Amino acid sequence: MPSPVGTLTLVANERGLAAVLWEDDDPQRVRLGPLQENAAHPVLMEAERQLQQYFNGERGRFDLPLDFTGTEFQKQVWAALLTIPFGETRSYAQIAEQIRSPKAVRAVGAANGRNPISIIAPCHRVIGSNGKLTGFAGGVEAKAFLLKLEARDLALHLS
Repeated sequence: MPSPVGTLTLVANERGLAAVLWEDDDPQRVRLGPLQENAAHPVLMEAERQLQQYFNGERGRFDLPLDFTGTEFQKQVWAALLTIPFGETRSYAQIAEQIRSPKAVRAVGAANGRNPISIIAPCHRVIGSNGKLTGFAGGVEAKAFLLKLEARDLALHLS
């Protein structure tokens, strides 16, 4: 699907949305099984609709069945991402604390980088403890764009 941050590839299965991949995504970042194209898949259609609403400033929360594939630790990190409110950020250290692994800051960063469901599981909302934008699968420019979009839309919703 076209988006303001480039073409996104949506992947779903019978359990839910499995991935939102970036235009120039590293093929090794997210491991997916064999894929079959089906533009009429109801989860894909709904994901595209909700993502368009998000980019248009009409949606701050996603309501989709998600199917994360990863280790138990990665799934803990990705579940923590889903708790970060729209328009807010957390540090890698805060996520490590939240999942009760305070010394696993680097592992949290690695799991965040392998988040298969970008934007919807908002890995872009995780920043360095110093407030700097750190690495991002979609590129730091895309991360900055998403954070600015949410900050702008949050201001509109609060006024």
